[in-house]
Amino acid sequence: MARVDKVAESSDEPGWDVDPDDEQGAAVVAMVGQMIRMRREQMGVSAGELGAAIGYGEDQVYKVESGKRIPKPEFLDGADRVLEAGGLVSATRERVAEVRYPKKVRGLARMEAKAVDLQWYGAHDIHGLLQTEEYMRSLFEMRQPANDEAGIERGVAGRLARQVIFDRAPAPALSFVLEEVTLRRPLGGRMVLRRQLERLLDVGRLRAVSLQVMPTDREEHAGVDGSIELLKFRDGSAIGRSPGIAGGRPVDSPRQLRVLELTYGMIRAQALTPRESLAFIEQLLGET
Repeated sequence: MARVDKVAESSDEPGWDVDPDDEQGAAVVAMVGQMIRMRREQMGVSAGELGAAIGYGEDQVYKVESGKRIPKPEFLDGADRVLEAGGLVSATRERVAEVRYPKKVRGLARMEAKAVDLQWYGAHDIHGLLQTEEYMRSLFEMRQPANDEAGIERGVAGRLARQVIFDRAPAPALSFVLEEVTLRRPLGGRMVLRRQLERLLDVGRLRAVSLQVMPTDREEHAGVDGSIELLKFRDGSAIGRSPGIAGGRPVDSPRQLRVLELTYGMIRAQALTPRESLAFIEQLLGET
């Protein structure tokens, strides 16, 4: 039997539940689970021994192998090491990571990962890239019809995974404009809001990030047609969307993109400057 070295426990959960409605994602997870099981049996390692070596229970290993759970990166790396797979298991990390995103936002996550410039205005929300885990969990719990617990966890995990955009090198240019009223609304409670404001201050101080606040008392506001999102890519192409253009469907025609760019530029001009915005958020934090 292969030598199995005991390591410190890493987690009591190997990953996230597979979305039963996501056939493509389920197929990826099933393939990876089958690969791990076949290699484990080939090496003469029991599920319990593998789990103990990488910090998980036997039943949790079986859930991954049966395609019921999406394995975390550390699970894959641990299995690769213990089963002496030579990088074959670890090599699935990218495909598995993509499955973590809910099916309906997977395309968005791919585009964000490739974008060199992201511009966003939110009419009544905070962008998912800016949210704390507890704030996003509160939002998912408030949705109607109500999400089940597995759906909430999938949504949170996918949204958190997208935040790796801040770790990219070179960093993409990220511009956000948020409404003052959104920053005052205590969704999830006052302490949740406080920590969310602190998160905005931290992100807003990053060199590649421009964070602006649109005051509620503005008499002119170019964002009356709703939120705007623009993604620009290294090859010069771009894609955008807004409720005021094509019913919110993604657009890439030069004419429609020009309208979105002009509108977003005016919104930025009407909002507080990035420095003024950080000072304003600090003031709100003191009042919360």
